[in-house]
Amino acid sequence: MTSFIDPKTLKTWLHDGGEIALLDVREHGQYGEAHLFYGIPLPFSRLEIDAPRLMPRRSVRVVAYDDGESDVAERSAAQLAALGYTNVHVLQGGTRAWKAAGHMLFAGVNLPSKTFGELAEETYHTPRVSADQLAEMLARQDKVVVLDGRPVSEFHKMNIPGATCCPNGELAYRVRQLVPDTTTPIVINCAGRTRSIIGAQTLINLGLPNPVYALENGTQGWYLNDHKLEHGGTQRYADDSGNTDLRPAAKALAERFDVPTVTAQTVQQWAADAGRSLFLCDVRTPEEFAAGSLPAAQHTPGGQLMQAGDQYFAVRGARLVLFDNDGVRAPTIASWLRQMGHDASVLQGGLASGLSLLPAGLPTAPALQTIDAHTLSARLAQGEVALIDLRGSMQFRAGHIPQACWSIRPRLAGDVKDETRQLVLVADDAALAAWTAASELANHHGPAPLLLEGGMAAWRAAGLPTTATPELPVDAACIDYLFFVHDRHDGNKEAARRYLAWETGLVAQLDAQERAAFRLPPIASHA
Repeated sequence: MTSFIDPKTLKTWLHDGGEIALLDVREHGQYGEAHLFYGIPLPFSRLEIDAPRLMPRRSVRVVAYDDGESDVAERSAAQLAALGYTNVHVLQGGTRAWKAAGHMLFAGVNLPSKTFGELAEETYHTPRVSADQLAEMLARQDKVVVLDGRPVSEFHKMNIPGATCCPNGELAYRVRQLVPDTTTPIVINCAGRTRSIIGAQTLINLGLPNPVYALENGTQGWYLNDHKLEHGGTQRYADDSGNTDLRPAAKALAERFDVPTVTAQTVQQWAADAGRSLFLCDVRTPEEFAAGSLPAAQHTPGGQLMQAGDQYFAVRGARLVLFDNDGVRAPTIASWLRQMGHDASVLQGGLASGLSLLPAGLPTAPALQTIDAHTLSARLAQGEVALIDLRGSMQFRAGHIPQACWSIRPRLAGDVKDETRQLVLVADDAALAAWTAASELANHHGPAPLLLEGGMAAWRAAGLPTTATPELPVDAACIDYLFFVHDRHDGNKEAARRYLAWETGLVAQLDAQERAAFRLPPIASHA
């Protein structure tokens, strides 16, 4: 039986100091239009795949919500209970009731991190340069280095001409190799504001003697001022650019913000604590993580752990234990996480600590029989099967099997209720399709559904035809896609302006409790 709570109870729970996982179980496009400040995006379509990673402790307090007009939250709560979660609740009335109770709903993604970036700039008065100022510096061939604080994949989409990709989590470890001259000005940029501010302030907090600036409004500000961006860039930090010169500065920074250093023995004890959640976070690069990490650690690249923590942990109040192999990156990142209000510690000895935790048990996806591409092609030609594509809506638009219809888990049962032919599912992730079929097609009449073996990659490899439908599904149906976040990078200047206005307006929307949860130092004066 579903346990419902009202907005007043939820508001109390969010600020009572106990652990809580507040889950927005709608699809990404719906979540991004209006959600609670601490809402973690865990779409119903990915529930069983992501829940164990985001909430490893099955007894953690969980609240799921939707818009109050559907049953997705209740369905998600039932699935979570089936996965072994024992303390699951649903917000009665969802976002509609939350707003009616006088609380704010927020658009966008990574809300706490982006809001924190604005507060950090307000607190530290982070120096900045405008796009025009940087363009003039580059045109004069001034001795300036531009470092892009985003991950390599985002840098590849677009970058400031001449910039080098160095994700924020790598700055403390690599900046002295990238910029050996201590008098050279450094400009940190991202796509918008947050990572420009945090990256620049990271170097300032570490006491770097160089003049350091954030690029105001990032690549969007550059584009809005009619400067040309580059696309497909590959210039990034060298793999051997690590340097531990800033280790003493990183240690001092951690001490300044009361970051504890904990032993492997302590972390082992924490792992046995049934009343607290624990996340072991390897903040190094993807390549380093792939080469070897500690048992049960998850890869949480440091810059993204600060920028998009909701992709790595869903439990507010959990213990976060960070580690590296250099003594520079983990304490620097932890200093920010503490200011954001998280219980972050650094593992003494890092990768060499000897810590060995048991991996959390993962649920086994239900079995789903497969069909190969050529057999599917033949059966489609005979009209024997109905093809349902469960991939992302934008992937479907870009290319799909001609006879396929697009659907998504919350709508699947309704979409196929009148279909009498055998269903064949297309998905990038076989487990996603299996969980979807088990919950949404259990009562569907006819033969058991099949899964296209190898997905679209196998279909294309077999030389079989695909088609693109740029307008289908229609925008209103694409509940998995947040247009206002993505359109700003697709040549839409108005979308970019709206995004920047949204970002700079976040702080004003906070209530007193939300603002007090951050632990930034008192706002400095301009004197």
